[in-house]
Amino acid sequence: MLCRSVQGIRYYDCELPSVRRELEDPEAFLRSLPEGMIALDEIHRLQDPVALLKIAADYFPRIKIIATGSSTLGASAKFKDTLAGRKSELRLTPLCEKDSNFPGYGDRKKRFLRGGLPGFFLEESRDDKDYSEWMEAFWAKDILELFRLERRESFLKFAELLLAQSSGRFNSAAFATACGVSRPTIVNYLAILEATHLVWVLRPFNTRHSKEILSTPPVYGFDTDFVAWSQGLHEIYPLLEGQTGKGSGFYPTAQGEASRGHRSKMVLLGLRSCGYQGVSNPSSRF
Repeated sequence: MLCRSVQGIRYYDCELPSVRRELEDPEAFLRSLPEGMIALDEIHRLQDPVALLKIAADYFPRIKIIATGSSTLGASAKFKDTLAGRKSELRLTPLCEKDSNFPGYGDRKKRFLRGGLPGFFLEESRDDKDYSEWMEAFWAKDILELFRLERRESFLKFAELLLAQSSGRFNSAAFATACGVSRPTIVNYLAILEATHLVWVLRPFNTRHSKEILSTPPVYGFDTDFVAWSQGLHEIYPLLEGQTGKGSGFYPTAQGEASRGHRSKMVLLGLRSCGYQGVSNPSSRF
């Protein structure tokens, strides 16, 4: 949708077989284009997307390309070449403070429960079936196609558990038991979810490097609505609502100060924050 809104852009959906056939010869395709900008959506569906981008950057500088696709582009075997010096990356995040002009963004409760993906945020009410379908599509499109995993139920269960326990410490043994897989498999699952940006792993910092390595990192869901969905949360509790309704600054959690070595969990709401365990999300920054 964003690509198509650019004036004068030529749009190609690489999910269409006819488009993929047209792009089988990158040089001939690029030579046939007039000067300007093109959008290649779902570019990871091409057999060799890197070759096309390299040829365009090196031999057809008059053509500017917006290449969009799965969140797993960087982790895909098709993109082992980093294209250093030939590209600029733009990562789209859920709605954040810079999107304050977006319709309805000022409603913090709505932003918390509906998240920051425009399609979900603009719905009149949250339908949990939509999130289940989103997760199924995530498995089919981002995971199965590129990572070739076999245990769908175990993987999706792990993803939902991580979201439900957002901000919790990662305990591979506990997750392995809950999902019926080995610890190495769970660690691999976490790496995949981090690579696809469904979760964010906050690596520990300590002045003593040995302690930093041994520390277990907290893991955060990428957006608050997915955390709320996985927890079955459909309303904001009065305590949380009262803390976010007025005032500013940081509200310490009951777990103590981070400077004393304790955990500190927060939900960031503009310049406000409140201590609410289990639904923090540093990636939203709303």
